[in-house]
Amino acid sequence: MDEKKFTVVDEEGKELDYEVVLTFKNPDTEKSYVIYKLPGDENDEVFAAAYDESEKNGGNLQPVDSDEEWDMLDEVLNAFLDEE
Repeated sequence: MDEKKFTVVDEEGKELDYEVVLTFKNPDTEKSYVIYKLPGDENDEVFAAAYDESEKNGGNLQPVDSDEEWDMLDEVLNAFLDEE
């Protein structure tokens, strides 16, 4: 995974380029996360996923599937944006 951008291949084989907003590792769960968006998106819509940082190029993105994880991601993103 490039520090600023990465490409995702969807189920239909279409390549989608995204811009990395933030990456971090949760010290409690040892899971790594990426928060990302479409480049030039005026709506400021962001997406989030877990990933295996030991995999070459970040490996496969894994869905965030619990409310607790989403709450944690929301807190981290808000803290990051407050610092900006």
